[in-house]
Amino acid sequence: MAIADVAAYAHLSDADVEALGDELDAIRSDIEESLGERDAAYIRRTIKFQRSLDVVSRVIIACTQSKGGWLLGTTLLALAKSVENMEIGHNVGHGQWDWMNDPEIHSSTWEWDMVGVSSQWRYSHNYRHHVFSNIVGVDDDLGFGVIRMTRDEPWEPVNLLQPLRNLLLACVFEWGIGLHGIHSARDRLVSGDGEFARAKGAFIRKIARQSLKDYVLIPAISRSRWRRTLTANATANLLRNVWAYVVIFCGHFPDGALTFTADVLEDETRAHWYLRQMLGAANFKAGPLLAFASGNLCYQIEHHLFPSLPSNRYPQIAGRVRELCDKYDVPYTTGSLVRQYLQVLRTIHTLALPDRVTLTYPTPNGAASCPEEEAEGVSFDPRPAGSVDAPLAFG
Repeated sequence: MAIADVAAYAHLSDADVEALGDELDAIRSDIEESLGERDAAYIRRTIKFQRSLDVVSRVIIACTQSKGGWLLGTTLLALAKSVENMEIGHNVGHGQWDWMNDPEIHSSTWEWDMVGVSSQWRYSHNYRHHVFSNIVGVDDDLGFGVIRMTRDEPWEPVNLLQPLRNLLLACVFEWGIGLHGIHSARDRLVSGDGEFARAKGAFIRKIARQSLKDYVLIPAISRSRWRRTLTANATANLLRNVWAYVVIFCGHFPDGALTFTADVLEDETRAHWYLRQMLGAANFKAGPLLAFASGNLCYQIEHHLFPSLPSNRYPQIAGRVRELCDKYDVPYTTGSLVRQYLQVLRTIHTLALPDRVTLTYPTPNGAASCPEEEAEGVSFDPRPAGSVDAPLAFG
């Protein structure tokens, strides 16, 4: 399904789409030109806050004896892990702070606090997901390989299990991301020359380091209270995983977020890429605290338009993007977090059933079939020259 095939957007001529793209380019240029010490101070302050919160939470867990103390410490630890995962790790990995030229806060050096290897994630996420967003058979994030999220994917009996798969994915989301990265590496690298073997080795070593830290070394420091620390670490990881899953799914799969087939890539221009990002993503309403805890991914539309612009600027960008949506009569999909997630659950449970049973249900993610190999004809590659691990050049 090409952009022009979406009936609700047929009013846009090619000239309109290009004009929209020019105005989005202007937003990007304005933000890039205004980046400075205030933005650098924000990310440094965020890192200090996250690390301080991590220490404080662990002290509370280890030093208090009440269940209330354990609950408070574990909740704060889960928040610290969520901030590290999304507002820091995810956004630094996108190259949002590379302009600072700080070797410690750079996409090429930051290793986040989860089992996935950052360099492998940068390829599977920055390239395969952000360049080919919501394209069936190309975007690996479309259901993460275990959940059918569009009728364009043929139904199979195993899909009956996807409500349970969805619950499992939420609980082990960091492992899903890690496996996602290694699967993308398998598709990209040639196993015979040892590259894929090295990628697997890096993944195994990262799993070992994370497991040793969370489930052996830190509990051991607590000595006789190691069980208390161990359960707190496991619970905090679980809460972080579920929260990251909810944020990601609410930004990609509620009603109004469209999916596409590979023919959309034929002659796709920069402006049409922008439009596809706007049609394929969704926001959810959040105050400052909720936005911070989600890595500002409550602004998923803005993030997909400008993935390498600093996340602290998304609220500012959102106002301008929404004005453009009104100007060009393009939907700006948003809603409360609860509403968006309930829509996601409805889609997951409905598409678990055969189409002949649910044909009357108008899922928002339908698309016309198109062979996966057609993606090889992509004529617009927005990557910068050089490594495919590099962040997107224009966002």
